[in-house]
Formats: sequence, structure tokens, C-alpha cells
Amino acid sequence: MRTVGLIVEYNPFHNGHAYHLRQSRAIADADAVVAVMSGHFLQRGEPALVDKWARTEMALAGGCDLVIELPVAYATQAAEWFAYGAVSLLEATGVVDAFCFGTESGKLAPLMLAAELLANEPAAFKDMLKLRLDEGSSYPGAYSDAVSAYLHRQGHLDASGFPFDQPNHTLALHYLLALKRIHGVMEPLTIAREKSQYNDEHATDASIASATAIRKQLLDSRSLQEAGAYVPFSTQAVLADRWAKRQCPVSWDNFRIALFNAILTRTPSQLADIHEITEGLEHRICNSMPQLTEATIDQLLTALKTKRYTHTKLQRALLSIMLGHSKADFTRDKLATGVQYIRVLGFTEKGKLLLRRMRKAASLPVLLSAARPPASYRYLELDTTATAIYMLGVSGANSASMYRDFRGLPIIGQSPGDSPL
Repeated sequence: MRTVGLIVEYNPFHNGHAYHLRQSRAIADADAVVAVMSGHFLQRGEPALVDKWARTEMALAGGCDLVIELPVAYATQAAEWFAYGAVSLLEATGVVDAFCFGTESGKLAPLMLAAELLANEPAAFKDMLKLRLDEGSSYPGAYSDAVSAYLHRQGHLDASGFPFDQPNHTLALHYLLALKRIHGVMEPLTIAREKSQYNDEHATDASIASATAIRKQLLDSRSLQEAGAYVPFSTQAVLADRWAKRQCPVSWDNFRIALFNAILTRTPSQLADIHEITEGLEHRICNSMPQLTEATIDQLLTALKTKRYTHTKLQRALLSIMLGHSKADFTRDKLATGVQYIRVLGFTEKGKLLLRRMRKAASLPVLLSAARPPASYRYLELDTTATAIYMLGVSGANSASMYRDFRGLPIIGQSPGDSPL
């Protein structure tokens, strides 16, 4: 059974994701699809629109056969570690033959060349990166500029003009770097994004829109109606169910009290020990709080914004404060050891067959729940804490929902052809 892997957030699963899934299966000539999916908090430092089990239901109904969780320790990171965690997990399953990701261009060769040259981060490249950071560039911009400059210096003039700074190109490069660094054997594949790009805030097509645009519609209108044209019926059904239970849409506003409590109960020195708090940001946060005319997260982000700190960087910093992520848990050495387990969120009948193979082929233990894990699984502990905090921001939170990681079993889904949705 040839299998293709996808790295996803599905926030929510929409028609563009369905297209990517079908195309990935086709170009990989795959019989099955494994998705590694972020949990309750996402790469841009935001809470998911709806919980990870609802999004697992969407993924299975949309064509995935097996969904595994990307731990919050990697899911909420910048591109380097987000990619490293996701790629290493797919590789660790032992059943994924290829993995496919979307890019703005659909071109793999320039990205492969850059990954080959930069996998060990040559000293000259590090110097170029430091120079651009010292000039005041944000890290993503500085990194992309340094990649282009290094390729130009190495004589790869065509590749040096490649737009590495585009969001999907940046992620793709880090996927390939991760594959090199773990000596992975999966085949990398890419397809071009169609009709909408990663950060597009408005829909420009009749049926395809970015997840960003769809979330904006849902949050602005507080209605499922406008987003209906851009998501499969199965996604509409899952959202409608959670909407009726007042369990979505979830946004940063749901966590205002939790975040402000986490800030106000820490001193600047305690904030400085939190992951993502760098270069005196702890003082900027503490000084900004009394200046807010409204106690909203949007106003706090606006007060903290500088040229050096992107909106996403600040969201990640605030999320780390709320979740209690300490610098000690997020050192490069600890992150580089990778995930210690494979957490299964859901599967179809075909996924069950994959799961049987994975139990024999995987290089890591396969977990169906968080019950009785080894004490050394620190990142799993961070996941269960993240679930409990996320559920505190959802209407009707109770013990069962807060501790579902321990008590719940994976979602058993149906393939699209069999699904009543």
C-alpha cells in the first residue's frame, strides 16, 4: 500500500485542502494518505477555530486515512521547528513513502538545491543571516534574504532569484532541510497552490478560498452561511454540529482572561524564562499592560508591535506565556531530539490497516491516548495541558472535555465514498 504524507492544520478543512489531497494522492500514485495535523494551537500562535477532534473528523471525511498529532511543542513554532517535528513524525511512522506540500510556484528544484547547500548551515550563510538580523529585519525576512544571497555567492544565479520569502516556499524549504537533517528516505513532492494563497484574507474565487479568509468570514459574520461555498459538505456538517453546541468558532478572544492572568501573575524576570520572550520583550509586555484603554488581545498586540517583532512572533510569545512554555523545554538540543511518540487522532478502515503496519514498522511508540505515558514524555504533557487550557475557552467546558486526551480514543471515520456526510 503506497502511502503519501501531508502536513496540515485544517483550520478548517476546505475545498483547497480537498484539491491538494486529491492531487497529492495522484502525483504520489498513493493508495492511502497519512496526515500529521497540529492540535489545538497553531503555527501562527493562534487557537484553532474548532478542537482537534472535530478537525480530525473533517480530515477523515475529506480523504485522509490516518491522522496523527503534531505536538504543540512543534505545532506552534516558526518554520524551522514546525517542519522538523512534522517531517520527523511522518518519517518515524515507517509507512509513508512520499510527502507532498503546496507551494506558490509548484517548483521543487530551487528548494532542493537550497536544502542541499544549507542543511549544515555553512558559516558564510550564518554570517549573512546575522548581518540581516542586525540590520533590523524580522527573522523570516532575514532568513529568506540570506538564502538568496548565499545561493548567489555560490554561483546559482537562477535559484538566487527564487522567491524564498513566500510563506509556502519558506515552509517547503524547511521541510526539505528537515528531511536532510534526519536522513529521511521519504520522497518529497510539491504542487502549486491554486486560486488563493496562504495569507489571503478575502475570497476571490467562487469555490476556493484560503483558511484565513474562511475563518475571517466565520468570525466576522458569526454565521456558517457565507463560508459554505468554500468547504465540503462534510466540513459544514462538523462545523454546524459544534456551532449548535457553541463550541466554535474559537479565537484569541476566548482566552483573554487566561492570557492576562498569566501575564499579571508573573514578574518580568519570570516572563523572561518563557519560550519566545527575547531581547527585553518581557519589559515591553509589562510596560504595555497599564497603557491599554481596553483589555483586549488585539490592543495588546498593537501596543507590542515593532519592525523587529512580527504579528505572528508576538502571538507565539503570548501563547507561550498562556501555556507556560519555558525556555528550558524548548532548547535546540531538546527540539532536535524530536518527538518520542506517535499520537493517533483518528483513522478509517484503510487507516486501521496502516495502523497495524505502523505498529510494526514505526521507530517510535504508537499511542492511542495519553493515558499512562512514560514520565519522560514531556511534550505529551504539554499537549494534555494545551487541551485543558483550550477547552477552558470553549463554551460548556467540563472535566470530560478538558481531560479527553486521557479518556478518549481516536476518531473512527469513514472514507468520503462511504461517509453519510
